[in-house]
Amino acid sequence: MIVAIDGPAGAGKSSVAKACAKKIGFKCLDTGAMYRAVAWLAVQRGIALDDDAALGKLADGCKIEFRHEDGNPIASGISIDGHDVTEAIRTTEIDKAVSPVSAAGSVREAMVDQQRRIGDAGNYVIEGRDIGTVVFPNADLKIYLTATNEERAHRRVRQNADRGVGSIDYAEVLEDIIRRDEADKNRGNSPLRPADDAKVMDSTGIYIEDIIESICTYANIVQEGGKVE
Repeated sequence: MIVAIDGPAGAGKSSVAKACAKKIGFKCLDTGAMYRAVAWLAVQRGIALDDDAALGKLADGCKIEFRHEDGNPIASGISIDGHDVTEAIRTTEIDKAVSPVSAAGSVREAMVDQQRRIGDAGNYVIEGRDIGTVVFPNADLKIYLTATNEERAHRRVRQNADRGVGSIDYAEVLEDIIRRDEADKNRGNSPLRPADDAKVMDSTGIYIEDIIESICTYANIVQEGGKVE
């Protein structure tokens, strides 16, 4: 079974996906981390972020691995070509680099192939931008999680402060979120949008625990053969 959680930057997809996966006993796949890892490697190697062919070659040839602790279905780290980039991919520099990299059609093609191979191997909660529309259009449950720009910026600032990585300047983070939204929604390949059959959930002003509980309830309904209205 696949639970697809899509939505814009800062909507809380990663936190929600991890919590839901633990609660319903599924594995969790953070596809955004995969694009961030490719963006990090491109920056390290000095590849132009608008060079689709070079980025595609990089994405197709790189090896991305998630690190798991024994008995924990949630990845505790990520590496690319042997480099641990768990913290490095969460910097302001990569926040800016990931949009053009993920917009490259050749990169998306390479990542989608990897994501499908992983997801087809078991029960997964998979979060990203195009999981329900492109990667797994037949996902058993599709969620589109969103919130206002301001709410998402505040959450991202708190998240960056907690982990000590990334900008904690609210105005800068808000500007970056708006920029990424525009890039994600208007790119030619797999633009950000809710799937036609997705359950749209606006988390503005709502406790994240309530969002998690609702999604888990929906997942249980689908597992039992029911339908989410």
